[in-house]
Amino acid sequence: MDTIETIRYARPVFGAQVEPLAHRGFVGRIAVMLRSIARQIDCMLERRRGRLALMEMTDDQLKDIGISRCDAHREGIRAFWE
Repeated sequence: MDTIETIRYARPVFGAQVEPLAHRGFVGRIAVMLRSIARQIDCMLERRRGRLALMEMTDDQLKDIGISRCDAHREGIRAFWE
């Protein structure tokens, strides 16, 4: 069973101009890097919450989405970075 991923939609920021990374100063590049790391951590934690929710589902709920209890358990015990 493949990892169940959450569908996310990016919301564009209207009127915002993105400055090329090369034109930013050192602090700006560090800020971009930290935001990127924070985004990755947020995605990993969201994935973990989804896996835990999958493990808490009843057998009827799992049957509705076409997943066996064994598959849900196998997915739920995976590490959050996988």
